[in-house]
Amino acid sequence: MDDVKFGEILLPGDEDTQNRREQTVRKKFWVTFKKAVRQIPFSRDVVAAFYCALDPQTPTKVRGVLLAALAYFVMPIDMIPDVFAVIGFSDDVAVMSAAIAMVSKHIKPRHYDAADRALADGPPGMKTI
Repeated sequence: MDDVKFGEILLPGDEDTQNRREQTVRKKFWVTFKKAVRQIPFSRDVVAAFYCALDPQTPTKVRGVLLAALAYFVMPIDMIPDVFAVIGFSDDVAVMSAAIAMVSKHIKPRHYDAADRALADGPPGMKTI
């Protein structure tokens, strides 16, 4: 958790903060997603948000919102620890759904296409969902 401070997690942040979050999200997203997939009712939207956040054509503020929410999702320590069955990811789901609702018009068909491919084929390092 060295790369993200707990108090700053829900704010878009400056370019340095966004770069740190992007690296954290790139590194931990698929591992965390695999653990949470059965508890997230809108998995396709979360994966599309991941691709939108990494898309250089996405506006900076939108990337910031999504990277903050995704960093919260992959963070090992949060309000309700993810190890608790059923409720462990509930706070993560709430944060992700709020972020997606805020920026949904920026999540483009190409992000959903990438999400569909990743969910069908599995991204690198993720054999099955």
